[in-house]
Amino acid sequence: MSISSFVKTIQDIMRNDAGVNGDAQRIEQLSWILFLKVYDDREKVWEIRDEKYQSIIPEKYKWRNWAIDDKDGDSLTGDDLLQFVNSELLPTLKKLDVDENTPIHKEIVRATFEDTNNYMKNGVLLRKVLNVVSEVDFNDPEERHLFNDIYEKILKDLQSAGNAGEYYTPRAATDFIAEVLEPKLGERMADFACGTGGFLTSTLKLLEQQVDSVEGKEKYNHTVYGIEKKGQPYLLAVTNLLIHGIDDPDIMHGNSLERKVTEYKEKEKFDLIMMNPPFGGSELPLIKMNFPSDLQSSETADLFMSVIMYRLKENGRAGVIVPDGFLFGTDNAKVNIKKKMLTEFNLHTVIRLPHSVFAPYTGIHTNILFFEKTQPTSETWFYRLDMPEGYKNFSKTKPMKSEHFNPVREWWKNREAITIDGFDKAKSYTPAEIGKNNYSLDLCGFPQEEEIILEPQELMTSYINERTELNQKIDRVLTEIQEMLEGEK
Repeated sequence: MSISSFVKTIQDIMRNDAGVNGDAQRIEQLSWILFLKVYDDREKVWEIRDEKYQSIIPEKYKWRNWAIDDKDGDSLTGDDLLQFVNSELLPTLKKLDVDENTPIHKEIVRATFEDTNNYMKNGVLLRKVLNVVSEVDFNDPEERHLFNDIYEKILKDLQSAGNAGEYYTPRAATDFIAEVLEPKLGERMADFACGTGGFLTSTLKLLEQQVDSVEGKEKYNHTVYGIEKKGQPYLLAVTNLLIHGIDDPDIMHGNSLERKVTEYKEKEKFDLIMMNPPFGGSELPLIKMNFPSDLQSSETADLFMSVIMYRLKENGRAGVIVPDGFLFGTDNAKVNIKKKMLTEFNLHTVIRLPHSVFAPYTGIHTNILFFEKTQPTSETWFYRLDMPEGYKNFSKTKPMKSEHFNPVREWWKNREAITIDGFDKAKSYTPAEIGKNNYSLDLCGFPQEEEIILEPQELMTSYINERTELNQKIDRVLTEIQEMLEGEK
């Protein structure tokens, strides 16, 4: 079955179900169904490798024993199927027994289903969805490769599914950052807000080419690590890694900011960190106390930058997407974070990205910071990546592509200052020069405000998200004022 046919068939079935409301719920519904199918296919492999293998899923609730239609008239459907899923299957998976000795590949089943719901109300339609998914054999290399593309399409659909778009970073960006950082087998890579696992799989795609032995496969299986706070993207990320052949997806369901950054031990640090930290949001005052007083901030992007610096190994490398607000912000926390980065790390490159990279989820301008824990910064190169010729903006139908990074690739190998029409497109600055600029990294920016033209639906989504971001900013400022007033009492 082709990519478009698979996705369209399932979408058409679900649209006829009164219980599924919109793309976000359709994707969430499909996500847990796909997880169980993928997990069952992986378990068949584990059973062959180890005849003593014991599944954490009770026999009755394995995909092979309830979801497959043998065309014998005995398969669950209609109200019987709904009763089974709602009253037996999901409650059982939510309460599976796990402890500190439970292997990761078993523990993830319970963690995956903690926040999972069945939205479908028509058992006949649910049976049709199960039959379509059952057609894919995830142990067949050709079908698994095809499904990687299908899954990518499903993840892209998140961008137009309301706030779910925040979990998806354009694949062109994740692939470019992984390419620049050049992961090697034996190194450990992390994303502390991994969303659907884009950076993890971009890393795996590069490492897959380096696997040429059993030992190499074992290293590959334990290369990437992720943490995701929200249930839906966590489920998607775990499934994503299973599809990529990772037997023990090392992804935690939790908040990376809930631990004191000064407590991390060497074994909890990483050779590579790639991230697109959540930005525009805010954390509770209690979370800020996990950071040194000079680095405390209510802005999530600021806090994640601190986490990254504390969890990067000696000689480690990082590629991080940040909003413009981090670059030119001059409040105490932002200034101190940038000082720390320049004095304790080598911030060697800042790539200014064109607008609408994340459209329609957000129109905020973004940038990529590349830095290493090797030596203090001696110079920082800035490069402005302009909108490709023929594009006025990126959109769902015209997303950013890998080739759009080609100008950066060409410049990266032979760096030189570039000035166009009197404006700097590429230039290096010393830490002293940046310090004189009050540690603003708003350099080699775009000479004028770029025109953003979106389709009506994308424009509406963009306005809704901008309003949400503004409300979050107002709430954050009000919280800070309240804290100041309480401190004066």
